[in-house]
Amino acid sequence: MKINVVGTSGSGKTTLARRLAQALSLPHIEMDVLHWLPDWQEKPDEQFFAELASMLEASPGWVLDGNYDRSRPIKWREIDLVVWVDYGFWQTLFQVVSRAIKRAWSKQELWPGTGNRESFRQSFFSRDSIILWSIKTWRSNRARYLSAMHDEQYRHIRFVQLRSHSEAEAFIRSMAGNA
Repeated sequence: MKINVVGTSGSGKTTLARRLAQALSLPHIEMDVLHWLPDWQEKPDEQFFAELASMLEASPGWVLDGNYDRSRPIKWREIDLVVWVDYGFWQTLFQVVSRAIKRAWSKQELWPGTGNRESFRQSFFSRDSIILWSIKTWRSNRARYLSAMHDEQYRHIRFVQLRSHSEAEAFIRSMAGNA
């Protein structure tokens, strides 16, 4: 099975994808790991897309987490399921703020080998704030995924929209039971 977990930054995509991958005994692929270089530099799309395609082709099944809408032609080419973590605005905002505080406090490296860490200044007082990004993109992400769910070119894909933590828990249990 090939699954892409999508949703606004801070919605819980990576956590859900990890848990789903574990429940299904599939590899978990985090797009941010493939995308980010040290010092918050982004890989050029050509390199990013090549590495993404290589990772996806390396296994007959996987759980991929991440949006990177421009990569849809690669990641949705042979996908079976898109799981959309679509929690409400206030829930998502609460989660992204909580996560930013924890990460800034712990100074944990976000992606191995990059040295990239969140700081209080970056998270709360910067134009590059993940919190600000989440606020700005929440509505447009919802519109994009609602549109994709009804787009004829994606009719081969099963979409699951999760609107709460309890729905997510039930979904993981049902997928694990069918594995």
